[in-house]
Amino acid sequence: MRVLGSAVLLFEAMIMGFALLLAMDHHGTLALSLGGALALAILLTPGLLKSNTGRYLGTLWQILMIAYGVVVPAMYFVGALFALLWGCALHFGRKAEAIRAANIAAQSK
Repeated sequence: MRVLGSAVLLFEAMIMGFALLLAMDHHGTLALSLGGALALAILLTPGLLKSNTGRYLGTLWQILMIAYGVVVPAMYFVGALFALLWGCALHFGRKAEAIRAANIAAQSK
């Protein structure tokens, strides 16, 4: 989960940076400040993925990325795409961790 989730979040932070470049011409400092804070928060979240807090924050960031579509309309689509990738990272990451734990338990017997 940590590897897949971290990759999704890091790419998402880069996309958020590009969205800020698009928003720069047509929106005020509030929209840019909120977008920058979101990009920074997304960038710092992979370090928290060891706990459930990181997973919950990552899910919150997905919702806020979609909501940033109010500022940059393309973010509705891109945010939904990254939310789908986040859901896949959670699902397949948990399956991989369960398989890894089963292999470790089998080796210790």
